[in-house]
Amino acid sequence: MSSLRHRVLPPQILLKCPKEASFCLWLLHPEPTCRPSMSDLLQSEFITEPRDNLEEREAAIELRDRIEEQESLLEFLLLIQQRKQESAYRLQDTVSLLSSDIEQVVKRQLILKKRGSSLSDFSKDDHQYTSGQPLMSFQANEEPSAFLASRKRVRQGILALENGVEVDEESQGSTLLESSRLMRNFKKLESVYFLTRRRQMKAAASGKSLTRHSPLSSENGRGSMIVSEKSSVSNPVAPKAFFNNDSRQGGWIDPFLEGLCRYLSFSQLRVKADLKQGDLLNSSNLVCALAFDREGELFATAGVNKKIKIFECNSIVNDNRDIHYPVVELAGRSKLSSLCWNSYIKSQIASSNFDGVVQIWDVARSQLVTEMKEHKKRVWSIDISSADPTLLASGSDDGTVKLWSINQGVSIGTIKTKANVCCVQFPSDSGRSLAFGSADHKVYYYDLRNPKIPLCTMIGHSKTVSYVKFVDSSTLVSSSTDNTLKLWDLSMSASGINESPLHSFTGHTNLKNFVGLSVSDGYIATGSETNEVFVYHKAFPMPVMSYMFNNTDSMSGLEVDDASQFISSICWRGQSSTLVAANSNGNIKILEMMT
Repeated sequence: MSSLRHRVLPPQILLKCPKEASFCLWLLHPEPTCRPSMSDLLQSEFITEPRDNLEEREAAIELRDRIEEQESLLEFLLLIQQRKQESAYRLQDTVSLLSSDIEQVVKRQLILKKRGSSLSDFSKDDHQYTSGQPLMSFQANEEPSAFLASRKRVRQGILALENGVEVDEESQGSTLLESSRLMRNFKKLESVYFLTRRRQMKAAASGKSLTRHSPLSSENGRGSMIVSEKSSVSNPVAPKAFFNNDSRQGGWIDPFLEGLCRYLSFSQLRVKADLKQGDLLNSSNLVCALAFDREGELFATAGVNKKIKIFECNSIVNDNRDIHYPVVELAGRSKLSSLCWNSYIKSQIASSNFDGVVQIWDVARSQLVTEMKEHKKRVWSIDISSADPTLLASGSDDGTVKLWSINQGVSIGTIKTKANVCCVQFPSDSGRSLAFGSADHKVYYYDLRNPKIPLCTMIGHSKTVSYVKFVDSSTLVSSSTDNTLKLWDLSMSASGINESPLHSFTGHTNLKNFVGLSVSDGYIATGSETNEVFVYHKAFPMPVMSYMFNNTDSMSGLEVDDASQFISSICWRGQSSTLVAANSNGNIKILEMMT
């Protein structure tokens, strides 16, 4: 108000509304005698201004506002157009990529069918079908589901004709889209496919080979070539010219195909044997560790009952008994946390306990051979190198990893960390490197010839890393109490840091307990705090199958209302489809993967 009193108006009014400003200044004239009277106001030009001029001004203002609104709408539409156009370009590139990949697969399929006609182990009927039927193609305008359903109908029709059974055309393929695991997990499989292709193209652009270190390829590097759903040819020798020309564009096919076929090969876990080994002298039968010997004939159990029990696997599977007794029983002085057989000396097994002691046992003589007591706290994990069976590693709550000479019974090296070490693992082909997981949420990979700094640190878990296992020489899987398993490619580390796992496996529940982890031929088995066993394949992040333990008492065999039971340990029987799993109540089952 003081500004008006001094006839000071805002600059905006002076610029935008000069007539109104002049009228205000006239009203605020400092000399009262010079101020307009009422008659002067009524006769002033400002008041008597024609009405149509005022309406024109309002119309101009409204028009300007509408123009501004249209400009905003146009800008919005142009932005949508730009983004959709970018999406269309990406979609066009994706369709082009798919078309190229389909062409590559069809070429390979044609070559395999031509080769299949010359194989002597094919039956005459199979030979006629393989060589006589036209190659099935995938049309550009055909839906993937329709393509898969048509393939299923063809297979069903062939099987029906071979068995002399008439098949209703309407029912053929009707269950594929409803029950197939491929279709149920189509989105996830699609994501893995594009992820694999991106990595392959990136590797091709940088001149590197993806096949050698691919997480989807088999451990022996040979891969597999599927001839039909239930028959395969080991190590097929295709024309070199084709595969040499195809390697750059179709290098993704073998690993992805192998992963897909292995994922679809099995669908359930079946109980082969149920082992009851309740201990009357101990109130707790929690099994902390399971381990098979090198031939897969014997497996050992250990846990809070302070005993190592050795069982013969085949006798348990073949003998239908209510109670199975161990062939050897070794008694310790403390709760046991980990077990590991020596791959070179069949009767030698190592154990670790809650007092921080590492022990070497002779199973054949049922006696303790060596005790190593340099750890200051509980030892969680031990592992004997397959490449150097005299070398043992242990990880402890004291924040150290110790390397031991089994022959000398003393430590020959120590890696110090800032957190508890929960798991250690040697790769199967080398005694010069070691991986371990820690309570600081990280996985460390060391070259033991330079133990001062890690060769690679894998960062990605949000809680304690409880297990690490090598899938092959350049790939390992880690388990954490953050509900995930993560697959790491050691060859992808940049500057010693890897923050990009190949996959994060989810489906099981693991928030606080050690639930076990084991790897066999690309299959990854883990436990769950829902009292279930989950099996994954390294190629895909979703479970292949699972099996639920009953909440039973290990002593009486009766079901109990105990939702706190969880899978506590798990171990594959070598490279077979059989595994043994135990839960927190001492129940042990031998399970087998089935189709």
